Amino acid sequence: MKVQRAHEILNASAMINVTYKDVPVFIENVDRGQEMAVIHPVGEPDNKQSIPVSELIEQ
Repeated sequence: MKVQRAHEILNASAMINVTYKDVPVFIENVDRGQEMAVIHPVGEPDNKQSIPVSELIEQ
């Protein structure tokens, strides 16, 4: 995924399905400069991780 699209999804009013390694995730933050995103699996808000935006897939 491109950084701009990840930022659009982050700010979308509707839920947009995104996966990381085939696991549905929620994007919490996008760092445009570093091209990184803070995510967590859907339903697991305490399981946060920072990953390259390029590894996210929009379903």
